[in-house]
Amino acid sequence: MITKIYLLNLQLFAVINATTSASVGNDLSVENKTYYDMTLIEEAQAELIHDQFGQKKPIPAGGGKRIEFRKFSPLPKALTPLTEGVTPEGNKLNVTAIYANISQYGSFIEYTDMLDLTAIDNIVLEATKVNGRQAGVTLDSITRNILQSGTNVTYCPKIGADGAETAVTSRKNLDKTCNLTVKTVQKVVAKLRANNAKTINGDYVAIIHPYVAYQLMRDPEWIDAHKYAQPENLYKGEIGKIAGVRFVQTSEALILKDDTCPTDLAVFCSLFIADNAYGTTEITGGGLQTIVKQLGSAGSADPINQRATIGWKATKTAEILVDSYLVRVESCGEFSDSAQAN
Repeated sequence: MITKIYLLNLQLFAVINATTSASVGNDLSVENKTYYDMTLIEEAQAELIHDQFGQKKPIPAGGGKRIEFRKFSPLPKALTPLTEGVTPEGNKLNVTAIYANISQYGSFIEYTDMLDLTAIDNIVLEATKVNGRQAGVTLDSITRNILQSGTNVTYCPKIGADGAETAVTSRKNLDKTCNLTVKTVQKVVAKLRANNAKTINGDYVAIIHPYVAYQLMRDPEWIDAHKYAQPENLYKGEIGKIAGVRFVQTSEALILKDDTCPTDLAVFCSLFIADNAYGTTEITGGGLQTIVKQLGSAGSADPINQRATIGWKATKTAEILVDSYLVRVESCGEFSDSAQAN
């Protein structure tokens, strides 16, 4: 019989004593706290596709549950000729405060003393990464759902076998021929420009699902992202551009499949975004934190030190600032039969 001997680095499994708070049993060192918080934030930020084009506001410490975004109104045209030597009547800066209520979100992973003793991986680090990804998609969906509530909607037209288009005026009337096309993209761009919506670094931005991207990328006018920008200048998830719009792809782009949709078909909701269309809270500066509870920290609730937890907690909200700067484009297409709501 062959006996296998395993040599373990027990330091990998050392119990991390806890969190970002000062409660009993939480005496994580400043260095470890910073390290795990940054790991959590880095993992979460990778998932925050919908946050990247909004005004960023930090979570105020002790500032209550409301956060303030600011919208500056444009000045009217100055068409009256100046009179020599006469100071004209000036303008006042008109700032509108838009308030939103923040809410808390969070979750945790529980692990046992036996897992802590026998695991090969660094449990705290790996669990922090998993928590970070969960936090990211959760916070991203919160922003996404708020942005998708806007009232500025365009429905992709039906396209007949002969190429003729039929306008669609409601979600229920979409069908599988209602793909997002370059012509619809151009229509949305015209809509944004007519509303004097400013571009973001020279172009508008659209967040689309991979199923929508599949249709659009086959157009001969499509330009892949690597052909016009260096990697460091690309947005997270950016895949290409067409008709003055840079497209960002994410599986978290909204898919609807309910009673408001055509029977048995999913509807894809793409967001076309101009500068200052919305605001969102930052996950740094108190917005997101790691919470690690050591074995035995629960006291009599865990009498023989069997359970420990690693969790995250965040405060979050988003708000549409100018509805006309944000267009939701609804379409169906080749994948509408099989796609599921998200």
